[in-house]
Amino acid sequence: MPVFSSDFLPTMPFRNGYFNTTYRPLFMKDKASYIRKRIKTWDHDFFDLDFSFVGSKTLVLLIHGLEGSSDSKYMASNVNHLKKEGLDTVCFNLRGCSGEDNLLLSTYHSGKTEDVDFVIKYLLKNYEYKNIIIVGFSLGGNLTLKYIGEQGENISPIVKGGIAVSVPIDIGSAEIEMDKLKNKLFMEMFFKTMKNKLLEKAFKFPEYKLDQSKLFKATKFKHLEHLYTVPVFGFKSPEDYWKKASSKPYLLNINKPTLLINAKDDSFLSRECYPYEEAEISKYFFFEETKFGGHVGFMTSFKPIENTWLEYRIDRFIKENIQLDI
Repeated sequence: MPVFSSDFLPTMPFRNGYFNTTYRPLFMKDKASYIRKRIKTWDHDFFDLDFSFVGSKTLVLLIHGLEGSSDSKYMASNVNHLKKEGLDTVCFNLRGCSGEDNLLLSTYHSGKTEDVDFVIKYLLKNYEYKNIIIVGFSLGGNLTLKYIGEQGENISPIVKGGIAVSVPIDIGSAEIEMDKLKNKLFMEMFFKTMKNKLLEKAFKFPEYKLDQSKLFKATKFKHLEHLYTVPVFGFKSPEDYWKKASSKPYLLNINKPTLLINAKDDSFLSRECYPYEEAEISKYFFFEETKFGGHVGFMTSFKPIENTWLEYRIDRFIKENIQLDI
């Protein structure tokens, strides 16, 4: 029964989910040094992969969340920690998230695992790693879980497992939570960059008939899905997108040790995003619910040196639950 009891217990005021969520991006100073590699995709686009090498036989592939990048504080802090532990890392910047717009009208979405599959195959073909571990945060965590579950028995033996943090595994119900007044500030932050990106896409691709009046009035993810995700990616409706992109239906197909960490006070998540049942009957899917932590926060105190619970937890799962070839 792979359900973990959590030992995460922060000090006050980090027991407030909103405070914990905002503290990391606003006050932590994590930065990492990367070697960037741009690779061409099968559909005439590109991915920017940011590597950090220490000469390991194990590579950790990190995937950021919505509108994040390799520069996101949670990405940099985990890269630095894994580097100290002797592991190579590569940050996968999703399309349009590396500081330069991608070449196509389509960018990324919560379930676009064909991009993850392409990157994994590129790494397998061009590097001689004995182990690859996938670590995803929020939207990137959904991609991680969905990819490992989709692949099932067909996943490469080099991919040894995964860790996912703060994941809306049931997108439809999570969006209902996100639409609530409690998340208004976070929504405004997301929408500021997302709306600007859509305006830029509409300018570059005149055939994409964006209704700008509806865009300016949009206050919910569903509004943006009607305007962009559904028509551009070929979904029938936002509901069709939620169903097809959510990772929850794939959890029981996971056959490599994989951990999901979700905080109980994460204001982005619905109760459907805490999969105790799936973990209890799975041999490979592990779940850990922390009482505190917010959304990709997991900060402990005002002392930066103490704010490493998440980094150590990821590292510990790799050491204790994922069997690596040496």
